[in-house]
Amino acid sequence: MKQGKRKVIYALSLTLASVSVLSACSDADSNGKRSEPVTITHYTIDSPDRTFVEKLIPDFEKKHPNIKVKVTKTPYEQFDSKLQSSIAANNSPDVTSHWGYGGFMEYYNKGMLADLSSIMQADGFKASDYSIPDDVMNIYKVNGKSYGIPLNSYVTVMLYNKDLFDKAGLAYPPTDYNDKSWTYDKMVEYAAKLTVDSKDMNKAQYGLDFGWGERDQKPQYFGANVYSDDTWKNGGKPSAINLNKPEVIEAYKKIYGLIWDKKVSPTPAFSKSVSGQFGDPFLSGKIGMSVVGSWSLAASSEFNFKVGVAAVPQGPNEKIRSVLYVDPLFVLKDSKHPKEAYEWIKYLITTDVQEKSIELSGGNPPVNQKAAEKYYGNFEGIDPKLIKQVYEGAYKNGFESYNHMISNYSQINELFINELASVENGDKKVEEALPGIQDKLTKLLERVNK
Repeated sequence: MKQGKRKVIYALSLTLASVSVLSACSDADSNGKRSEPVTITHYTIDSPDRTFVEKLIPDFEKKHPNIKVKVTKTPYEQFDSKLQSSIAANNSPDVTSHWGYGGFMEYYNKGMLADLSSIMQADGFKASDYSIPDDVMNIYKVNGKSYGIPLNSYVTVMLYNKDLFDKAGLAYPPTDYNDKSWTYDKMVEYAAKLTVDSKDMNKAQYGLDFGWGERDQKPQYFGANVYSDDTWKNGGKPSAINLNKPEVIEAYKKIYGLIWDKKVSPTPAFSKSVSGQFGDPFLSGKIGMSVVGSWSLAASSEFNFKVGVAAVPQGPNEKIRSVLYVDPLFVLKDSKHPKEAYEWIKYLITTDVQEKSIELSGGNPPVNQKAAEKYYGNFEGIDPKLIKQVYEGAYKNGFESYNHMISNYSQINELFINELASVENGDKKVEEALPGIQDKLTKLLERVNK
């Protein structure tokens, strides 16, 4: 990146005004007449943790009088389809993220995203100016070109029910990723002691809900890879599927063995029955430990029990223990106002705005590490130092979520959900289901990745 900002001086009537090429904040055109404001569209899901940006618009427009921001929103389930429809109708929004089923690589491979490199270079953009770690910024680069700017950064955490731990006489798990005593086997041992097997729903409880990653990413925790190693160099397009490899089969046996063999994890039926309106069985108070995305921290005020946060234990994969869920903002390729859209994105990642966004959103984790200090202290009853330690450890031991990095992921995910349902429900064994998924997934990828 080049240092500083390039500025161009224009003659405006009888006076000179210095204006930024990128800010689009000029109050007059070349004839000295006041120009009309440019309107950009921010497309998001219709959820309070996303639509809160509407409350930030007045301040932004005050600072950028020649840019107006319009927020359009849609339900999560319709996000991708409506985005595609608007692009096809030549009515593309300007700014959005992968807030639907699809992800970055799917958008990139469909040619939906604008390359922001020249705009950022001309502006002298540096991730460090916004306290964004370089490795997080690099997630959304392809061949050295930037196609997204990170906004929020979720990680995988372990939440645990302190009340159940106290009742079982168990020591709380550590937050330090360097604590070698906290292993997968130790977690399963704890889970067994926290499980109460009972046909009475009111008495039954389970030790562990292992929600680590998407269905096709879970084997990664155990050192197995569903996709060939070249996936990450081929734009998220694997050349081979490994569901027939012994290590992948064994990984899935461990995953679903927690439910049906060791019986320390809840069945889908149990989870559904106790999940309530939030869709998270952990909130029921009947789960001892939950390995889940850190978005669940936002619901900590809803818990009717004392909750703790811990590191994800060391599993067979020594390098990867956390799934990272970094949400960037994209400028779409068909945007008519990419420079103005870029100004809006820059505003949203400034420290003060990211700090405001924590409260307004109900607890979205900022990518800006200065603002993150406020985020760590946002959860009543949990020591901010512990949350920070877990976050920092997760970053160092993390891998970006497959749904962001694999092309055509919405279709892949649907296939895994449908085909693994029989295993999750206990109707089929892993070794019976995987050959069929191997075949169907191979054919799917041959079709969509041509």
